[in-house]
Amino acid sequence: MMVNKRLITGAMLSLSIIVAQPSGAETTSAPQATLKKESIEDYTARMQWFAEAKYGMFIHFGLYSQLGGMWKGEKAEWYAEWIQAKKNIPREEYSKIIKDFNPTKFDADFLVQTAKNAGMTYLVITAKHHEGFCLWDSKYTEYDVASTPFKRDILAELSQACKKHGIRFGIYYSIIDWSHPSQIPTKEMRNPGWKFTHMREDRREDYINYQNNQILELIENYDPAVLWFDADWTKWWTMDDGIQLYNLIRNASPKIIVNNRVAKRSEFELDFVTQEQKHFKEVFPKYWEGCYTMNKSWGYKKHDHEWKDAQAVYDKLKNINEKGGSLLLNVGPDGSGQVQPEAIAILKQTAKLLEATPIDKKIPQVTKVPGIVVQKPKTQRAKRK
Repeated sequence: MMVNKRLITGAMLSLSIIVAQPSGAETTSAPQATLKKESIEDYTARMQWFAEAKYGMFIHFGLYSQLGGMWKGEKAEWYAEWIQAKKNIPREEYSKIIKDFNPTKFDADFLVQTAKNAGMTYLVITAKHHEGFCLWDSKYTEYDVASTPFKRDILAELSQACKKHGIRFGIYYSIIDWSHPSQIPTKEMRNPGWKFTHMREDRREDYINYQNNQILELIENYDPAVLWFDADWTKWWTMDDGIQLYNLIRNASPKIIVNNRVAKRSEFELDFVTQEQKHFKEVFPKYWEGCYTMNKSWGYKKHDHEWKDAQAVYDKLKNINEKGGSLLLNVGPDGSGQVQPEAIAILKQTAKLLEATPIDKKIPQVTKVPGIVVQKPKTQRAKRK
């Protein structure tokens, strides 16, 4: 099983501010870590481009794209990128897909030009989804694109194309990792399987170091405008973990912005709030984003033909913009690296609607730097008499 490409010595940049936390259930007490301070003036200036952004492209791409929602002739339920979990595929078997990953038709310039023509101003790609496979040549693992027949650095190609076309480049990174030996499927009866991974107590510090070093590597190599996190729901990831990671990122790059899933999404609001497959019913007074699929899956799923039409996309964009948010709309390239023609057609048709009837965004007037929303403790309901 592939994890470390090179031995990671004690010279880890992350160790200077990260303190290993004990494994176990999700912490409900107040966080001990202290957020990096920032003035409202600096925060507003850093967030200015995002505050004005209306529309972005989300790209889900990984080994799961090779499968297209099928495993040994059977369709996988739910999202295609969750196939390893839904089909309960052992990591040793799933990792063999790396030998077939060769998306020779992947064209970063075409994707970014498509986003720009659609009216989008930023782009976010899944550099490492829950499966753990990395779309760049990482120093810290062999479970990456450099170990595939394709070999090309997908993040480098997209980053360069974004610079060429004036699009902000963002990177998605999952907190959990089904490929890492530190994590195993939970055996809890209510939620057995990979979603709520169990952290091995003797490997927690190893994984936190691995994660931090990869994040620093991504910042150094690709200088992303956005780091977009996910999987904060897992019980072993605490608010303190999230705050420490947020501080690590902010110390490494003063201009980068981070979504609130870096910590616990129900309480953390820096730097912007992410809504998924739904969005606020009313105007939200802080910076936020709604991310949506164009069909029913984020990753490529060959039997998913339930596409939204252009009018539905336009209406969603308008509704989100008028409530102060931006729409991050997903495409899922197939195993060859190509985006489905239906998705391209929807983007083109939506662009025509935007040209005919432009949308004005209501920009939130944020007067205080967001932070942690204190949750009131749940009170026990009185028994009915």
